[in-house]
Amino acid sequence: MTAHSSTRWRKSSFSGGGEGNDCVEIAESDDARIAIRDSKYPARTALSVPAPVFAAFVGGLKVPPGPSV
Repeated sequence: MTAHSSTRWRKSSFSGGGEGNDCVEIAESDDARIAIRDSKYPARTALSVPAPVFAAFVGGLKVPPGPSV
């Protein structure tokens, strides 16, 4: 995915700090990919992953931790 000026980036709802700029931003593409970037450095290259991979990652974050082994 190539981010263009028309790409619509969304900030995380869990932004830290008083100004809310300690977070990541995501953008969806037309080719079923999700781009992820650091909001402090928006001009740097974004990480792009297939949408199902991103969904699995986010789903894994929502699973409560299991018992320690």
